Parts: sequence; C-alpha cells; structure tokens
Amino acid sequence: MSAPMKKRAVADKNNAVESNSESESDDNSSTENIEEYVGHQEIQVDFEGRNPVDSDFHGIKQLLQQLFLKAHVNLSELTDLIIGQNYVGSVVKQSDLDEEGSDDEDCDDNGGNDVFGITTVVNLTDKQNMESVQQLRSLLVELCGEYATDHVNTLVRSLLGDDTRPVGLLINERFVNIPAQISVPLLESLSKEISRACQKKMPFDLTYLILICKLYKMDASSQGRRNRNRNKQQQQLDINEEVVWLNPEEALFDEVADCKFEFCVKGESDTGLGGQWQEDDVEMTPYRKVLLFQADKLPSVITRIKTFLGQ
Repeated sequence: MSAPMKKRAVADKNNAVESNSESESDDNSSTENIEEYVGHQEIQVDFEGRNPVDSDFHGIKQLLQQLFLKAHVNLSELTDLIIGQNYVGSVVKQSDLDEEGSDDEDCDDNGGNDVFGITTVVNLTDKQNMESVQQLRSLLVELCGEYATDHVNTLVRSLLGDDTRPVGLLINERFVNIPAQISVPLLESLSKEISRACQKKMPFDLTYLILICKLYKMDASSQGRRNRNRNKQQQQLDINEEVVWLNPEEALFDEVADCKFEFCVKGESDTGLGGQWQEDDVEMTPYRKVLLFQADKLPSVITRIKTFLGQ
C-alpha cells in the first residue's frame, strides 16, 4: 500500500470540494505547491493519495456517476470491486480529515464527499463474470456499434471476445477544477502497482487499456458567432480552444490510441462546464471520447504528461 505523500493546494474557500488538489505515491516523496486563484479567497489544503477503503464507497461511486451518467451499469458493485482490489489504484483525500476520523459518522453522512479523485484499472476480461463488468462490456459494444467505425467496432469486439488478450478499463476521475498535475503521481503509482501485481501473478497483465474521457466541444452556432469576429489567423490559433478536455492529460492518451470514437451526452445531467449559458458565452456541448491503446504504452505516456505539465 502506498504511503501517503502530502501536497498543498490553494482552494476557493467556498468551493473546496471542486478545487485544487495533489496526491502522491510511495515512490515520489517531493512536495509541490500548486496555486490556483478562484475569485479572491484562498485557503491552504493538504491532500494525499492513498489506497481506497470501505469508507470511500460513496465518494468513489459519486465520481463514477459523473463519468457514466445514465448508463446502465451497477456502480455499487463496480465500486466494491475497486475497493476490493485496493492494492491497485488510489483515491485522493483531504489529509487533515483522515488523521482522526476516516470512519467518522459525519463523513459517512456526507456521502463520502471527502474523496476528490480516483485512479485505478479494472480487468474487463478476468472479471467478466461480475454483473457490472458484463454491463460495461455490453455498453462498450453498444457504443461501438452506434458511434464507431466498422474497423473500431470489429477490433473492440474481437478484443472483448479473446480472453488471451486481457483488456482493462483505466479510470481517471476527479472533481472539476482539480489541476492536471495531480494525475502524475496517481498514474505513476498505478503503473508501479500494476507491475508489482503482475510479478505476484495477479490478473493485471493487460494487453490493452480503455479510457473514457470527458470533453466539451464548442457549439456550432457559438463557433460561427466567434469566427465572425476573428480574422483567419486568429481562427487558426483558436482551433485548440474548440475542444476542452476536463482532464487535460488525457489528450496525451488520445495521441497514442490505436482507435477511438466519441459521442454527445448533452441532456444526460452532465457535470463540469454545464449550467446556464449567457447570450455572449461560448456554449460548449458535453461529449465522451473512448480511447483504446496498448497497455505497455502507459509508462511512456506518463513521461509525456510530466513534460506536458512541466514537471
């Protein structure tokens, strides 16, 4: 189990749950300051990455809900599975709340809101006898059939039907406004835990990983309105602003994916940049993007993420 490493973040006093945090693993003991200014109120908050425990159930489930929205998946069973394999994966928690009272009744009554993020992997091949994993597999096949190309559809179906090439679901979820820097120690820890699990002959010798990403795209009407007020050079510079990755580091996984597809989730109670749009706002539409990449690329992508984030 990873020994917690504390990192300090500056959070909005009124929105601490959806603000900045950091985490760490036993292989990275440096402390880092992250400064994020929301309004004009700042507080210092310590967070830590640690393996999930039973009292994290509601917090983990809440994070899964914001990823899968209205999909027909038994998230309670999936959460139990994640906690049960606590030798792989980490949750992000506020460290001063865990020192004395991780089992406190108030913590449970609040629905586990002290869980700020979850990074783990679930073996969709080895655990296919479980209802939630069967539902995840069916969901992937259904989504491929509706949104993916014939090539992607064929590849995904082939992998899910071949037990000799295990496929894992990489879960990389956190609350909105928690900075991308937190992903580095979490993913590094996960990669090392997977390696240790494989050395112990546990079922984590995966061939491929699937990552479901949350992103937003600019509304066509908003894009047209904005482009009318910009020259061609400005429009070219703005092209990267037309897609917003809620977890920016996932754009690096997108670059190495063997195949991918996406679909709109507008109207499914999506969290993130949703809300009431003003007349002059650039309206963004929520999407999910499914990436399939080779599992052995995880360490190299983590290295690229560190460079991308300037770490």
